[in-house]
Amino acid sequence: MPTITVVTPLVRTLSLAAAVALSGGCASSPPASSGAACQAATYEPRDPAEPVNRGIFAFNRTVDDYVLSPVARGYRHLPGFVQSGVHNFVANFGEPKVFINDLLQGNGRRSVTTVGRFALNTTVGIVGLVDVSGRLGMERHDADFGQTFGVWNIANGPIVELPLLGTGNLRDATGKVLSFAVSPFGSNSDTVQTLSTVDTVGGIVDGRAEALPLTDELRKEPDYYVALRNAVAERRAHFVSEGKLGAELDLAHGCDNGVH
Repeated sequence: MPTITVVTPLVRTLSLAAAVALSGGCASSPPASSGAACQAATYEPRDPAEPVNRGIFAFNRTVDDYVLSPVARGYRHLPGFVQSGVHNFVANFGEPKVFINDLLQGNGRRSVTTVGRFALNTTVGIVGLVDVSGRLGMERHDADFGQTFGVWNIANGPIVELPLLGTGNLRDATGKVLSFAVSPFGSNSDTVQTLSTVDTVGGIVDGRAEALPLTDELRKEPDYYVALRNAVAERRAHFVSEGKLGAELDLAHGCDNGVH
C-alpha cells in the first residue's frame, strides 16, 4: 500500500496553488443524467470579509497578469500533441487523489474506474502521456477533498481569498490545503520527486491555459472580482452536486445487486 506523507517543499505547494485556484466545475465526464443536477445546483456566496479579500485578490491578479497568463498564452501556441501530452500526464498523476476521494465519497464504481485508468495509462500510456483508457471508453472524472466535504454535507462557509490559492469558500479552501499536504506516492524517491516537479509545472501552465477563455470573458465584466468569485462558487456548487449524484447512483447500483 502506498504511504501518505506530508509534502514539505514550499515551492511545490505555492506553485500548485495557482492552478488549483482556477479549477472546478462539473466533472469532465459525468453520468448522462447529471447535467440536470448540475444546472439545478445554485449557491449564493457569502463574502463578509470582502474588503480584505479584494486586497488579496489584487495581489493574486498581479501575479496572474505578469506571470501565469503570459506563460499560459505561450503554451497554447505549442503543437496540440504537446499540450495533450502535458494535460494527460497531469491528469494521470492526480488519479491517486481522485481514487482517495472516490472512496471517501463511498463511490466504489468510480474508484474501480480510477484505479483501472491509472494502471493502464501509467504503463501502456507511458506514465500517462497518452490517455489509453479514454480511448477504450474508461472516461476520467474529477474528485477532490472540497467536493468530498460537500458530499458529506459540510457547510460551504464564507468566501476566503488566499494568496495564490485564489477564490473559494472555506470548505473548498480547507480541501485545497489538505490536498497539498497529502501525497499518495510518498516523498522518499528521487523519481517521484522528479515526476512531482514535472506535474507541478505542467499543472500550473495547463490549468491556467484551460481557464483562459473563462477568465478572459469575466474580465469584461464591470467587477472582475465579483464575476470570478460568483463563477467559481457556481462551478463548485455544480461539482458537489455531481459528486452527490455519483454517490447516489453507486448506492442504487449496489442495492440493485443485492448489496445493502
